[in-house]
Amino acid sequence: MQLQNLLIGLLLCYGSISLDQKAYPTIGKVIKYAPQLDALLAADAKIEVLASGFVWSEGPIWIKNGNYLLFSDVPQNTIFKWNAKDGISVYLKPSGFTGAGNYGDEPGSNGLTLDLKGRLISAEHGDRRIAAMPLADGGKITIADRYQGKRLNSPNDVVQHSSGAYYFTDPPYGMPKKEKDPTREIDWFGVYRVGIDGSVTLLTKDMTRPNGLAFSPDEKILYVAQSDRDKAVIMAFSVSKDGSVGQGSIFFDATPMVKQGLPGLPDGLKVDANGNLWSTGPGGVLVISPKGQLLGRIETGEATANCAWGDDGSTLYMTADMYLCRIKTKTKGAGW
Repeated sequence: MQLQNLLIGLLLCYGSISLDQKAYPTIGKVIKYAPQLDALLAADAKIEVLASGFVWSEGPIWIKNGNYLLFSDVPQNTIFKWNAKDGISVYLKPSGFTGAGNYGDEPGSNGLTLDLKGRLISAEHGDRRIAAMPLADGGKITIADRYQGKRLNSPNDVVQHSSGAYYFTDPPYGMPKKEKDPTREIDWFGVYRVGIDGSVTLLTKDMTRPNGLAFSPDEKILYVAQSDRDKAVIMAFSVSKDGSVGQGSIFFDATPMVKQGLPGLPDGLKVDANGNLWSTGPGGVLVISPKGQLLGRIETGEATANCAWGDDGSTLYMTADMYLCRIKTKTKGAGW
């Protein structure tokens, strides 16, 4: 009888574990271009769809202290929260435009990151600024909304250097009439740095559509994606000790992939512990070696906006048009 009760108990325990493990639908596949991909992704790794129904999902960031993901839906002016237990909920609305009336078709927050103080840093289209907000009790402050007295266009993505300085891009995508918007005050679409003293410095105005950005693990290189169909490139800029950058060079050219008809453009960027670049781009997420070699592609089948490391640092969360997805990798995010 004791053995029978033990077996029943084990079966009940096994059943409860199975019920707790949610089965998510999957999409797409992993495509290998070079054998080095085997050390980073399993050939049969599954792209799980955690949630869907968004208008344009963007800017995922994993919150370690809480085990949840935040991400933007730019047209809905909303930041959503996802965790394995509760699924999707609204975390913040409005997220990027707090004015009266409507503000174009992409008014909300875009790129998100956490700063060294644990605050949520957001690139906001409608309010045309980089803002900081404590996770626990809210209340935003503006980090940057002007350059030399002129209003920014629509900040798109933001990262923080270990020095405390913020780096961000400022294309026209969030403006009601994009590059032709009559409220534009700056003639270019720049990449900027906000020093620890709050001063805003222009790093480059030579990119046509700067978008996502990321540092190499040693912070000696700043990568910046350009979402331009005619020059769909990822640029690499050397970073000086004073935080300025040198002349940029093309790190990877995805223009041929765009011309092949693969959906999406170079957009969000993340780097793993070994310096490989994981870039959303034509055909999903491109996995690129530190030397600029395309190793493989996570094909979501949708225009994929951004990605972020999460869980123990080895899960890559992806925002792909109307989807929130994830895939298990064999590596971990830089600095995890």
